[in-house]
Amino acid sequence: MGAIESKINEFLQEFEIDSSQLKRIADAFCQEIERGLKKEKSSFKMLKSYLQLPNGEEKGHYLALDFGGTNLRILLIALLGQGRFKVIKKVTAPLITESYNYITNNVCAEELFDFIAELIRKVTDDEYRYFLGHTFSFPSEQSALNHARLIVWTKEFAVQGVEGKDVNALLSDALIRKGRSNIIPVAVINDTVATILAAAYKDDCVHIGSICGTGHNTAYLESYDGKRCPMIINLESGNFSHLRLNTFDKILDQQSEKKGEQLFEKMVAGKYLGRLLVLVLKELGMIKQEIVLTSKDLSEIIQDSSPNYRKIKEIFFAQIEDTFTEIEYSYIVEIAKRIIRRSARLVTAGYIGIIQHMDFNFNNKHHIAIDGSLYEKMPGYAQLIQKTFVELLGDEKAKNIKVILENQGSGIGGAIAAAIFNEGRLDSDRIVTPSES
Repeated sequence: MGAIESKINEFLQEFEIDSSQLKRIADAFCQEIERGLKKEKSSFKMLKSYLQLPNGEEKGHYLALDFGGTNLRILLIALLGQGRFKVIKKVTAPLITESYNYITNNVCAEELFDFIAELIRKVTDDEYRYFLGHTFSFPSEQSALNHARLIVWTKEFAVQGVEGKDVNALLSDALIRKGRSNIIPVAVINDTVATILAAAYKDDCVHIGSICGTGHNTAYLESYDGKRCPMIINLESGNFSHLRLNTFDKILDQQSEKKGEQLFEKMVAGKYLGRLLVLVLKELGMIKQEIVLTSKDLSEIIQDSSPNYRKIKEIFFAQIEDTFTEIEYSYIVEIAKRIIRRSARLVTAGYIGIIQHMDFNFNNKHHIAIDGSLYEKMPGYAQLIQKTFVELLGDEKAKNIKVILENQGSGIGGAIAAAIFNEGRLDSDRIVTPSES
């Protein structure tokens, strides 16, 4: 075996994680949830949503704002009951283009939310009153359904003047500045909560909602053992920290905006998988300059069956002029596959830990709704999750777990949250107004 082959095998092993390690991670997930519920030190934030599940009969026209990645979406949605809905109007806009960047620290809160308010104007009319559900996919401290303060930006967002502020108030102020006082933001929810709401509107076995895309996070329905009303809890599970970081995880963390934070997310989310591949290739000496590989690039890399790796050559040649040998291209494929495989296996271990807390013996049906491009579009990712469930739980217990794609959750869930508010079904231990907090 040559020196390069030896290094390749060494690095592939760094991304290997076996059943026993995954079971320990699942156990740690479960323990962290239980510590968080007891208000003991936990890597989970255990953020209240102030929402139970929908009953599937919510009706009416509602606005939904989906703010959680590099693209904003505003939708006018008609909820029709019996799990049915219709998107009446929709507008989508990027937060980063060649002419502007609304995620950098050179931008202030007023500029960002004025931009959002302008987009909302495009799907509304002056003469109507609208309730708006805001899916805000960043860690927030919530004291009421309509009142949430951003704890910390993630996903490399750095806009000034938003951390520590009530995002609903920032949006309301911007809408008033833009002459849209008829639009009333009544709900702020996380995208994982939105995913549960959207899926549970159609399927009453959905108790877990997760994002597997640019970022990663999961929420679940906490029963409180029947002592209180059940409530959807946003874990902010991307911050889970009971992990063994390999060489490349450590380098990536040191290069990130928030060092030492969101360690789980950095190992599993689409935003970081391409970065991990680049770090490995740099360590191998195959590339010397910084390049960007997206999760879409990785999906094309792992399924490139073209003669002489034509597609992979195009991906790399677009950024660097160097070419590789046929064997080196095969190394790139194998490393990419291993990074993706580890991601799916770690994500599954997290889900098992959550279900273990909810139903220790895995006796009941648990449907997991997942939104995000990584789960939806990465070849083989969904299958890897299912195989890992069987590997860790066995066939019988795994039969009780069903993973479903909910790719409209962030939008539809916001509308459902607004509907629950409008119908006065806010099942929580405490509802406050912003002035009370």
